[in-house]
Amino acid sequence: MKEFDPGEAPSSIVSITDRVKPLPLGAAVSSVHFLGDRAFFVGAEEGVAIATAEGEITRTQTHFGAILCAASDGKRLVTGGDDGKLVAIDAKGETAVIATDAKRRWIDNVALHSEGTLAWSAGKTAFVRNPKGEEKTFEVPSTVGGLAFAPKGLRLAIAHYNGVTLWFPNMAANPEFLEWAGSHLAVMFSPDNKFLVTAMHEPAMHGWRLADNRHMRMSGYPGRVRSMSWSVGGKGLATSGADTVIVWPFTSKDGPMGKEPAMLAPMPARVAVVACHPKNDIMAVGYADGTVLMVRLEDGAEILVRRNAGTAVSALGWNAKGTLLAFGTEDGDAGIVEM
Repeated sequence: MKEFDPGEAPSSIVSITDRVKPLPLGAAVSSVHFLGDRAFFVGAEEGVAIATAEGEITRTQTHFGAILCAASDGKRLVTGGDDGKLVAIDAKGETAVIATDAKRRWIDNVALHSEGTLAWSAGKTAFVRNPKGEEKTFEVPSTVGGLAFAPKGLRLAIAHYNGVTLWFPNMAANPEFLEWAGSHLAVMFSPDNKFLVTAMHEPAMHGWRLADNRHMRMSGYPGRVRSMSWSVGGKGLATSGADTVIVWPFTSKDGPMGKEPAMLAPMPARVAVVACHPKNDIMAVGYADGTVLMVRLEDGAEILVRRNAGTAVSALGWNAKGTLLAFGTEDGDAGIVEM
């Protein structure tokens, strides 16, 4: 890979566009997840399109209406919709309704734990169901903005207005509240379980060092951060929200406190979505103009995966082995490429 000068045309960098298998899905894509080596493209409405690396597409309906959230643990994909239903899809593409909100409220957040526990939210209420089918609920002061399980132990982070609540569903201990003014719309634990980070309604992020709840302010974005992805080993957190990828360093015990982020892959268009490779220090980046790049985190070297096509990239995903990359856009164009 060679360095990319922001003044160069995208056509001048190393390109693998001829290796992309096009997938004309014909409907907006909100996220993409791999179960094995098949890519599951979650639509904005009603269904999921399942594609092989060879370009074969099958479709399955999951909801009657909008799909509001999706999460995968590599074994199953779970989606929530405005029909009040939570639907699971297995690697064969078979679907099952696994929960229905009693009040038919929107299911707008979902998270999966590696051991099979499931969490979702409707309004101010968070639900947790363990593999035995036992269910618990917890209500926060305002509408849930995001959910995330800690990588170690059964602890659920619930983002909401003015902070994050850390809930231990299997313990009698009182929940812990991490306060920071504003609306928190997404939440992630670091892979080493030492930090918690949120994306906010304003163009900023916020974090806490969990050992002492020390604050980490991550601001300076021109737009809202709508996509976050941890690099392999949690050494960096790649984020959207600017016309470069902002990568915050998390290699020290203080995380990004007192440090400047790296700014990689500058383009004339805003970064829309980021997805770090599961095994190597590489990330995929999708832009508002439709461009998709692969970027090496060490030095910012780039490879062009998809040329700008005018419509924003809305989904990126790698398979677990890191040998397949899939992307989708707001107008239903998609593709898959083998590394």
